[in-house]
Formats: sequence, C-alpha cells, structure tokens
Amino acid sequence: MKKLYVKSSKDYEIIIEHGIIKNCGEFIKPIVRGERAMIISDSNVYPIYGGAVTESLESAGFKVCSHVFPAGEESKNLASIADMYDSLAENGFSRRDFIVALGGGVTGDMAGFAAATYQRGIDFVQIPTSLLSQVDSSVGGKTGVDIRQGKNLVGAFWQPSVVLIDPNTLATLTPEFFSDGMAEVIKYGCIKSEALFERLESENAAEIIDEIIYECVDIKRGVVERDEREAGERMLLNFGHTLGHSIEKAHNYTGISHGQAVGVGMVIMARAGEAAGMTESGCADRIKALLEKYKLPVSDKTELKTLTDGALGDKKASGDGINIVLIRKIGDSFTERLKKTELYGFCSQGETE
Repeated sequence: MKKLYVKSSKDYEIIIEHGIIKNCGEFIKPIVRGERAMIISDSNVYPIYGGAVTESLESAGFKVCSHVFPAGEESKNLASIADMYDSLAENGFSRRDFIVALGGGVTGDMAGFAAATYQRGIDFVQIPTSLLSQVDSSVGGKTGVDIRQGKNLVGAFWQPSVVLIDPNTLATLTPEFFSDGMAEVIKYGCIKSEALFERLESENAAEIIDEIIYECVDIKRGVVERDEREAGERMLLNFGHTLGHSIEKAHNYTGISHGQAVGVGMVIMARAGEAAGMTESGCADRIKALLEKYKLPVSDKTELKTLTDGALGDKKASGDGINIVLIRKIGDSFTERLKKTELYGFCSQGETE
C-alpha cells in the first residue's frame, strides 16, 4: 500500500493498493460522516465493479443506492447532472451523505460536480478505474461538464474526501483505453520529469505501472498544493489540452478520445515552440515517437483554423489574450501569453501533417 497526502482547501489521502476496490468501505468509513452512499458510475464500469463496491459499503454500515448513466463523453452534459440531482433527491440525500465516483474521468468529473452543487456541496469519494483517471483526473478537485461551446466550461473546484486507486482495475481496460491514459502520463514527463519521460522511452509502461501511477499522482499532488485553483503553476498541467479540447469539440466528442486529442495537441505545441525558438530542437520528434510507441495518434485532419477558433473559447482565454503551455525541453515547462490574433500564426508553425 502506498499513500500520498494532499494539503489543500480540504486535505485528503490518496491510497494506492491492489484490491482496495473490494475493501473500499473500510477505508471510507473513518473519513466520511454520512449514512447514505450514492454510487455514480457508467454503463461500462458499474456491471464490473458496482456489486463489489456496494457490498463493501454495506458491510461498513452504509445505505447504498446507485445511479448509472450511458458511458461516453457525449453523456458529460448538464442533462446528465440533472438526472443525478433527481436520483439524490428521490433517495433522500442530505448534506451528511456522500457520492462515490466509480469509473473514469467522465464519471469523476460529473459525480464531483454533482457533489459540489447538490445542496451547495456534499462529500464525494473518488474510485478511479481507468489509467487516465488514476494518474490525473481523480486528484485535484476539478469537476465539470461540457457545453455546446466547449469542454469543461461549466464546473467547480471541489476536492474529494479520499481517492482510492486500485491498479487491478487496469486489467479490464481495452488497449485503446490504456493508451488513452498514457497520453496524460507522457504529459507529466514533458512538463515535470525528464526521468519519467526517459523511462517511458526505454521501458514498457505496463510493466512498471504502479510506479508510474505513484509518480504522476505525486507530481500532481505537489502542483495542486502550490496552486489549487489554477492561478499559475497548475496551468502547466494543460500542456496539449487547449488544442486537444478543441479537437474533441471538432469531433463532437465522439470518435477521438481525450488522450488521443491531447497527444496531437502536445505535438503541435512542441513543434510550434521549436519553430519559435522557445523549445529545444528535437523535443517534438521525441514526443511524437513516444506517442506512437503507446499507440496514440500524432496528427488530426481537422483544419488548424477550426482548432484555433475553438481554442479561443477555452477557459484559458481572457480579454484579448490566451495562455498557452510550452516546454523549454523535456521535463521543463512554462506558460506564454499570446494575443488571440497571434494564436493561429503561432500554432501554424507546428501544424501536423
């Protein structure tokens, strides 16, 4: 068992342990005060793990109910949140009760947002089951949903009560979902750890996945503690994401995953940074090669003008400018503010083939 402790507006533990999903109740019981637990999960994950989580929670003395929504990014909207509110209200949930987010990034984002806003805030627990959610989205308290104008434009910062990570759940992922999570792992190497990046180049990530999860979570824990609400350093976690989100939007959130889109975004920004003399030569090729090693795309057919127009509606745009994340070299990142009128010209220097 490995533990990390996050010191933020609400302090909490991250516990990494094989098999913890079957014993989650005993870890949650000392932490949350409620009597009722609402498991929020999707139609892919709940049939696999819902029974075990329910049994463990009930054994710990909780009254348990569940809300299952259709799997997929296309469910990440306000209508789905309204359905969650209905389930919470119909089952008599109060501020003393709590939500269990059981699933990947979409589940964690939505369940967390429902928790942040139902009765102005109730506790929630993260039990991430995908690689992407285990190494990234379950930690840090970002919650939210997509709207027509863009990804994650409605949301709240709402920290979980505890994060329980069971690496055993990765065994049920398809290769595509494992690759999806690897994009976020590669991102951490790009922005904070050249040593991690080099290990990903020289070793098979699947064979050292416990170490990878711990290192990524530890990096994010530190960033969140120093900048919980993304006023500065936390922006670095968005490397590849501004264009990545725009790629997802251009595909109507179907046919390309979050990790795939972020990978393309990282390649474009690294190439553009090199062309502008801000990024060490050769970084883009190393990122491209590593993405390809883990079966991730490195280009997208969407016109760059469409992507930059979409990016200008991102949360990182304000006034007449937009903050972008670049790397000086692998493991060393920084933010640069561009005028909105400069974004297309800058990104066109890194346009993928």
